[in-house]
Amino acid sequence: MSSEQEWPGQWLRGVLELCTLRILADGPTYGYEVSARLALGGLGTVKGGTLYPMLKRFEASGRVEIEWRPGEGGPGRKYYRLTEEGHRSLQDMSRQWQSFAQVIEQILEPAAHKEEQ
Repeated sequence: MSSEQEWPGQWLRGVLELCTLRILADGPTYGYEVSARLALGGLGTVKGGTLYPMLKRFEASGRVEIEWRPGEGGPGRKYYRLTEEGHRSLQDMSRQWQSFAQVIEQILEPAAHKEEQ
């Protein structure tokens, strides 16, 4: 999937938390890397003004812990690591998303068949 695809904003708002939690499940990382992985995954550019407040909400809700690490030849970075609560949230949201996606697929399926005819 091209990272140049522009998705409707309301779709992105609906999946951004889930996708970010999934990226953080791979291990501690910093905000710019999360943004880069979202773009590489096909969601396009997620601006810091969207990403960092969300990460702050994750911290406030106990889903992530923060660790400052010294930079290699540059400033330090804030790393985000999922907590047990974050892993539970990811599992719950993933199950909900899969159920929701199935519902949407069932709704859209008749339209796809009509276009083929």
